[in-house]
Amino acid sequence: MRIFGLVGWSGSGKTQLLVALVPRLRARGLTVSTMKHAHHPFDLDRPGKDSFRHREAGASEVMIVGSQRWVLMRELREEPEPPIEDLICRMTPVDLLLIEGFKTHPHPKLEVHRASENKPLLCLQDPNIVAVASDVPLEGLGLPRLDLNDPEAIADFILGWKARTETTSLQAR
Repeated sequence: MRIFGLVGWSGSGKTQLLVALVPRLRARGLTVSTMKHAHHPFDLDRPGKDSFRHREAGASEVMIVGSQRWVLMRELREEPEPPIEDLICRMTPVDLLLIEGFKTHPHPKLEVHRASENKPLLCLQDPNIVAVASDVPLEGLGLPRLDLNDPEAIADFILGWKARTETTSLQAR
């Protein structure tokens, strides 16, 4: 399973780009899954629901199953956040796993940069960033610069990157 990340500062448009990319990549015949890292506490459940009550009672994991989807929630309690590799192993294999966040993990990433956020470029410190999608031209970047407002071109880049890495993997065998 190939993984490719989207990283950037809060407010840069990572989620907006990701949700624009998924249908474009699926239309090209790929199976795609996503993973998002949250830096803040979150809850998918609500007080009063049976599954919430299961967790509050102390269950380590709670699975909710319906005719349209299933969800497995794991309570970390006092455990540390698991490594990304452990989380990826829990996912069903697909052609491409798009990861939003996990800035410091050494997987190939596209930096999402919005000039109005007035934040420094992450690619200057992260050799795993292979391109930057920006809403303004960036001089002297040393990496491919993609138009943040052209998700079709960004999907082309990701597919080209995927094809190049598959060829490299096959040659290495």
